[in-house]
Amino acid sequence: MDRLANTVRPYAWGSTTAIPELLGQEPTGEPQAELWMGAHPGAPSRVDRGDGDRSLADVIAADPRGELGDAVVDRFGPALPFLFKVLAAGHVLSLQVHPTLEQARAGFADEEARGVPRDAPHRNYRDANHKPEMICALSDFDGLCGFRAPAATADLMDSLRVPSLAPWIAVLRSEPEEAALRTVLAEVLGGDRDRTAACATEVAEALEKAAAGDGPYAAACAAYAVAARDFPGDPGIVAALLLNHVTLRPGQALHLGAGVPHAYLRGLGVELMANSDNVLRCGLTPKHVDVPELLRVVDFRAAEPAVLEPVPVPGADGEEVYPAPTEEFRLSRYNLTGADRSVAGRAPQILLCTAGEAVVTGPGGASLVLPRGGSAYLPAGEDAVLTGEGAVVFRATVALG
Repeated sequence: MDRLANTVRPYAWGSTTAIPELLGQEPTGEPQAELWMGAHPGAPSRVDRGDGDRSLADVIAADPRGELGDAVVDRFGPALPFLFKVLAAGHVLSLQVHPTLEQARAGFADEEARGVPRDAPHRNYRDANHKPEMICALSDFDGLCGFRAPAATADLMDSLRVPSLAPWIAVLRSEPEEAALRTVLAEVLGGDRDRTAACATEVAEALEKAAAGDGPYAAACAAYAVAARDFPGDPGIVAALLLNHVTLRPGQALHLGAGVPHAYLRGLGVELMANSDNVLRCGLTPKHVDVPELLRVVDFRAAEPAVLEPVPVPGADGEEVYPAPTEEFRLSRYNLTGADRSVAGRAPQILLCTAGEAVVTGPGGASLVLPRGGSAYLPAGEDAVLTGEGAVVFRATVALG
């Protein structure tokens, strides 16, 4: 097993304090958005096995079957199939959606054939993989997730008393569900920019008033108002009204599959995803928004967010898993109370301590002490034992069935 040295990504939306506090470091004053743990080429973790500091991606590439195991390599290829993160949102992340595996492969091949540089700002597909993901809250965590039923959104919009919303309210009340949502999103993001920006400004003012009241949509309006303050005049403010507001309490999680529009607003959480960087943006961003491609990828079915609670794993010695229909990753948690907890090593895994101090003991008695914010990589076939009083450890691995 290896102690991981991880990179912090300084995206502008990041909190200036949450990740430094987790790591026991002094804030720099700069945003620190994501702590990456894994072997993604954008910022691979680093390990030292006695022969110097090396990228985990290089370690795995040198012996993929030894590191990942035959089952993982045969199913996903010679690369770690997941990316583990700590995400700290101090400002709103862009409203976004992820493609299916088939869409990602086709989109990537098309842009490669057309010679679109992979780092071009207008490129949609950075790789040929899909990006299902899970976010698990470490603090109260606010987000937007999935479409609300059109009739309920029409009621919310109507309560704002913004005349420029009237045409879209009519569509939401009269057209079938998926057609209504598609029509409104297409017109908001692809229509006259000046008109939509003026509407977004009026909506922002109305949201502040609604958030201060006690109406049925006050909490949701308060969340949308946060986005409006971060992105004044952005058409994504109007698009955000179509989405459900959800607040996760510490320990609760959301699984986000392909086509589900979402945005993270504020909070600290652990995030686990397939090893991909494919994001199509829907607004709340200065970056490229490809409306035709977006409309092809978005799933326009309305659904309430399914908030997940951890479920005890029978016979797994204190492990609680967050159920998800994704093969590339599996997220679970250990609340340690002093007793030894066994961790099976069928697949490669990363352990992250988010509270207290945990000790990881591997084969032969070698051990690592993980302070809060510390993490370790265990290759396939390497069982371990966890101990610690009052420590919380999250485990990221592959769902082998």
